[in-house]
Amino acid sequence: MSETPVPEAAKPKTPLWKKALPWLITIGCFVFLYTRIAGPAAGQGMSVLGYLASVFAEVNWFAWLALMIPYSIAFFLIDSMIVWRIINWFNTKIAYKEILPVRASAYIISILNEQVGKGAMALYLNRRDGVPAWQVGSSMLFIMVCELLYLTIWANIGLLLQWDTLPPVFRALPWVGLGIFVVFALFYLYFRGHIMPNNKFRDGQLLKAFKEATLSQYLIIIVLRSPALILAVFMYSEALALFGIEFGYLQMLGILPVIFFGASIPGPFRAVAVSLWVILFPEYPAEMSAFGLVQHNFFILFNAVIGLLFMGRVQKEIFVSTDK
Repeated sequence: MSETPVPEAAKPKTPLWKKALPWLITIGCFVFLYTRIAGPAAGQGMSVLGYLASVFAEVNWFAWLALMIPYSIAFFLIDSMIVWRIINWFNTKIAYKEILPVRASAYIISILNEQVGKGAMALYLNRRDGVPAWQVGSSMLFIMVCELLYLTIWANIGLLLQWDTLPPVFRALPWVGLGIFVVFALFYLYFRGHIMPNNKFRDGQLLKAFKEATLSQYLIIIVLRSPALILAVFMYSEALALFGIEFGYLQMLGILPVIFFGASIPGPFRAVAVSLWVILFPEYPAEMSAFGLVQHNFFILFNAVIGLLFMGRVQKEIFVSTDK
């Protein structure tokens, strides 16, 4: 049985500023990139686009695809395993192979916003398996919190390994990490009932996963997710070399979690992540702009292609489930 639809008039409208903000961020980032590339381009007697084109012309794209395609597929399989593990903990029993189309289809929406893509997974599982949408949404929020913890841990590991070679601004990471984990500790104690035990806010369906989750489950997700970052460190270092810039694996480990934080900020073309590459490598503005654009955007577009391969099955399952 399908859920009673919410009357259109009852649905809150998204404020205009919220719709515009991702685009404004993207425009600001591209203006920043243009200003950084314009000087070197003028020095070569070239336009900005012509200068970028000369960078693209120097790259061995077959070697680059040989790195990106296996990495994207491996990420998809690991990412799906995370979703499978969490859904089985907090929502319903489902086979790993059944999660693959769920995760893949969400990549299509993730072209614009990764978090909206997670919301699409909640809708899909609600339609397909009858799992209350708010409860699946709780699992998606749990994934987001685990990603924050995982990136914080690895960012600080990378910093400790490369303390003297990374920009001084990175030395704030331990303090940022400490703040995040203090907040998480209070967050965890609250949802386990050790703080404000009589407060009923934690009983909402959207918070179901946090109320049930144990510390070991947070740790398991961080461990399961970590191979994706190790693969990314290798792939990004090798791919960067194809753009003429040598950067060691340990150095890449130091900056990549921060770049991935930027990639999670809503906005088309992953503009914040692209800008971070240029900020971190100011002497190579054109190379890093080109590198960031193709790395992050090929990744999300290739994942969307994986989603399209499953789209027929997804549509069929949703259509059948709504007719039951």
